[in-house]
Amino acid sequence: MPVFDFSESTDNKNLAICTYTIFKSNESVPTKEHPIMLLDNTKHSFRHHSYGIFTNPVKRTSFEAEEENGVVSADILQIDARFTSLLKWLGENHIKVCLSGADREDGYAVYKIRENASGGGAKLSAEDGFLQFMIERLLASNAPMEEEEDEDAEEAGDDMRLTSIQSITDFMNCAGKTLPSNIRTWARRNLAVAKSHEVSPEERRHAQRALSIMMNIQWKNNYFESIDPVEARRILDEELYGMERVKQRIIETIIQINRTHTLPAYGLLLIGPAGIGKSQLAYAVAKILKLPWTTLDMSSINDPEQLTGSSRIYANAKPGIILEAFSNAGESNLVFIINELDKAAAGKGNGNPADVLLTLLDNLGFTDNYIECMVPTVGVYPIATANDKSQISAPLMSRFAVIEIPDYSFEEKRIIFSRFALKKVLKRMGLKENECVIEDAALDAIVERFSNTSGIRDLEQAAEHLAANALYQIEVNHVSEVHFDEEMVKELLAE
Repeated sequence: MPVFDFSESTDNKNLAICTYTIFKSNESVPTKEHPIMLLDNTKHSFRHHSYGIFTNPVKRTSFEAEEENGVVSADILQIDARFTSLLKWLGENHIKVCLSGADREDGYAVYKIRENASGGGAKLSAEDGFLQFMIERLLASNAPMEEEEDEDAEEAGDDMRLTSIQSITDFMNCAGKTLPSNIRTWARRNLAVAKSHEVSPEERRHAQRALSIMMNIQWKNNYFESIDPVEARRILDEELYGMERVKQRIIETIIQINRTHTLPAYGLLLIGPAGIGKSQLAYAVAKILKLPWTTLDMSSINDPEQLTGSSRIYANAKPGIILEAFSNAGESNLVFIINELDKAAAGKGNGNPADVLLTLLDNLGFTDNYIECMVPTVGVYPIATANDKSQISAPLMSRFAVIEIPDYSFEEKRIIFSRFALKKVLKRMGLKENECVIEDAALDAIVERFSNTSGIRDLEQAAEHLAANALYQIEVNHVSEVHFDEEMVKELLAE
């Protein structure tokens, strides 16, 4: 294990002695077996809750616990690599904390750190809850790569809320190398602009806004936990009837993720008639992947700048839709559902919005004009929908695994109406199934009525109409139940 020394001092009297080694961990829930850090308990047995402060770099890297008989100091033996910067920050600012842990043969295993509510130490520069926010963010991050030369800025500022310059500085110092290296460099540069009095107030405001956006996104790597194929199939069956070939392709993708623990190189392009359930299928995949999702409606985007954002040279500059999606999700791993890819407009002389998607789909990183920083996209999984693949450019088509979804057959529509669409409407309206009964001949008439339209939206609207009529008859005509025969259905659904 590598040994870390906080200090660069050459004064032997003030030289910090680093006592701990670093271990790499990606555990999201610390436990006794997988702690945040390990303290030396050979000279002192710690209580479950121990109060005190970390001391560094002026003294040994240790924890000074407040006991009934005075202060007891214990060296730090091991620490999760994600928490080294936080440990340094807590020590330098003399933040009083409460440690929760358990004694092991090799030391006191600390699995929880929180601010000491009894007070007495230095106040945090951010709002209450900053320390827990910081710890949760670190636990959600991945172990940093091999240590590299880094110039951490020592910043100060006023006591403000989490979006203030001070709290952003604290966050950067605590996050350390859990942030991607290019984002760390970018953040330090923008922090200097935000604090400078040599630039305009507008430039400072833009820099602070950009920092707030980027620091509130959890930057994750592309490692994905295994997904239960049985549970995935249950979700697909719950959301959609039939589509066996399509569901098979989805399960194949899940199994591929389980083998490689990474997302496939290509996203999904779902092509089929309107109303067939393409968007519903996309949402089901996002649910299976347990990722946040965002939608891009290409039919309403006619300027590439809507996707890429505008430059900070403009007073009304703002990030684009893609960067805002990362910000709203709060993390870099998410599903982009790109609706109506075949209707991407050619723009208004500023380029084709569809071409902007190429950088997002290549997983090489995306740069927003407002942020001016390359955003990692290795955790982005795109799912696009389209009605007509002939309207999609070859470069875009080549970025997807294409799944063509045929329209439902007469029998499939019959089953969808009776088993799914009608039952859903009845439940929403508070009707019992025996209060609204559709006879077989009437069911055939309903499906035949919409045989020339694709998808099932018309069937869902028909179910809504029939259920509403049944409810009306029950409430107004005081009947106990309504049976729809063929003639009643034809009359009710007539144009």
